[in-house]
Amino acid sequence: MIYVRDVMTRGVKTIDLRSTILDAAKAMAKWKIGSLVVVEGTKPVGMVTEGDISRSVADGVEPSTALGKFGMKRLLTVAQDEKVEVAAKMMSDARVKKLPVMEGGALVGIITQTDIVGSTFSLVTSLKEMVEARYRPPDFEM
Repeated sequence: MIYVRDVMTRGVKTIDLRSTILDAAKAMAKWKIGSLVVVEGTKPVGMVTEGDISRSVADGVEPSTALGKFGMKRLLTVAQDEKVEVAAKMMSDARVKKLPVMEGGALVGIITQTDIVGSTFSLVTSLKEMVEARYRPPDFEM
């Protein structure tokens, strides 16, 4: 069984609620990431993605607009002790690609669709290697 803690990324990048859309875009470019967890103090209150930023630009929202006035969606999170399948179902149902991971009210990581696909691929590869190591074709003598 694979748990969220086994595949999540630690050291999540965050941005303050009072920061601007432009600040968020610059931070994502600097760290080469596609999202930031928006925090008020240390409490996660939302998430902003590259898609959110590109849509805001297309809609004519000023880059100087604070993230708090940006209209973020409700923050959906997952516990690090949850099974990966549950996190995948949550993402699918909510049509999101990333979930912040919480433990005891603190942000401890983030899990993405890419993390889940990677873990699944690793599991299948490991199982294949285990089967191949145990399977010995019969000796046929003629």
